Amino acid sequence: MAVAEISVVPIGTGSPSISGDVAAAVGLLRSEKRLKYQLTSMGTIVEGDVKDILRVAGRMHQAVLDGGARRVLTNIKIDDRRDKALT
Repeated sequence: MAVAEISVVPIGTGSPSISGDVAAAVGLLRSEKRLKYQLTSMGTIVEGDVKDILRVAGRMHQAVLDGGARRVLTNIKIDDRRDKALT
């Protein structure tokens, strides 16, 4: 199991507020039964299988583009420890 921090930043939205775009991206996590997540002020912490994390990160990125952003900056940090269980 891995832990990741995902940060999705819309650029070129025409508004200084990005909360709607971020909410759309994070809303995708509610339907992900195999992933645990926690919102923070700087990103979203996600726990689960690396394949599931990367898949949902791509969906979050696309959701912001679909919301009208002309550019999206997505940062993903992954800690994938295989020698023992997460604590």
